[in-house]
Amino acid sequence: QVHFVESGGGLVQPGGSLRLSCAASGSIFKIYGAGWYRQAPGKERELVASITQFGLINYQDSVKDRFTISRDNAKNTAYLQMNSLKPEDTAVYYCNSIPGRYSWGQGTQVTVSS
Repeated sequence: QVHFVESGGGLVQPGGSLRLSCAASGSIFKIYGAGWYRQAPGKERELVASITQFGLINYQDSVKDRFTISRDNAKNTAYLQMNSLKPEDTAVYYCNSIPGRYSWGQGTQVTVSS
């Protein structure tokens, strides 16, 4: 059974940075790619960044030039470097394959507030 463990979230001031990590229980990202998703209160979960199994990267327009996705296939781990954070980035962040075909982990809370 596949599961994900996200970490690295926290409270940060606007303009700050965080680096999220996601450990998968198997070689999911190498086979299906990796996606970082987020869900803000009262909103649907959305895909914000993805890296395919071939290394193609895409970002949601709202995070382009601020977020950077990467992965380490040997460690079955995906990362999301988030810079210049804004209050509207506040959400619970999750990782999964592309699309999210597996059960969701607990996520990691990111709160951007002064």
